[in-house]
Amino acid sequence: MATLADLGREIGGIAETVGPSVVGIGNRWRGGSGVVIGENRILTNAHNLHGDEVTTTFADGRSAEAKVVGVDADGDLAVLEVSTEGARALVLGTDAPGIGTPVVALGNPNGHGPRVTFGFVSGTGRSFRGPRGRRVAGAVEHTAPLMPGSSGGPVVDLAGNLLGINTNRLGNGFYLAIAADAALRDRVGALGRGESPTRRRLGVGLAPSHVARRLRHAVGLPERDGLLVREVEDDSPAAKAGIAEGDLIVAVGDRQIASADDLFDALGTEGELRITIVRGADEQTVTVGG
Repeated sequence: MATLADLGREIGGIAETVGPSVVGIGNRWRGGSGVVIGENRILTNAHNLHGDEVTTTFADGRSAEAKVVGVDADGDLAVLEVSTEGARALVLGTDAPGIGTPVVALGNPNGHGPRVTFGFVSGTGRSFRGPRGRRVAGAVEHTAPLMPGSSGGPVVDLAGNLLGINTNRLGNGFYLAIAADAALRDRVGALGRGESPTRRRLGVGLAPSHVARRLRHAVGLPERDGLLVREVEDDSPAAKAGIAEGDLIVAVGDRQIASADDLFDALGTEGELRITIVRGADEQTVTVGG
């Protein structure tokens, strides 16, 4: 019992030292959490934002409007500017924790006050899909339970060192955090300077290849590997190129497209893109500008 009491005291100590650095993002109806990473700088998940002005609520109950400085929607990160009034900044750049490392996850769900839970690192080098479908690699998997509204909050070790930014609930008691390593420090530094990354987008909603094959088979069309276009945003590059709902994207240039990752990799190239689509039984090529 002494060991459990000691652990409880350590967790309580983390709540006291790290808790004031964890803020609520948004209002009681929608939002998440964030963490102070520098003077007047807060890091959170991009999916917690709903507009350019964001309400932040600190552990002491103080609320203030924050300005969005930089956003990486594909990487699910955003940096906000707001007076942090002396709240201690957690430092990015920690070495990746090993499996079995005890961790404490913190959140301030929708500004209702800090929540602190305990768990262990259950996996490293995991990946998940960002808000726009891009694969985000190198995440830390852990078992510290998170309440809804805790995404964007920190996961730390028992010394209070920042290990990651909670972002994704896997279900069955497992959670993912973006690793707070040196690479993240560099990315967040750029966001803090207002350098939001720009990546080419088609502006389409897609169904994976196995869904496309099943649907084509159901209507008597030949099965093809590719991504089925479920929707096209108005005035998007895809719309301007003539891509339509129901088209099957099968190639970009000489690259065959069988998964979303194939498409994202192809979109990372410069210059015009020649996209091969199958519409019904007919194959055609459209051009998307660089």
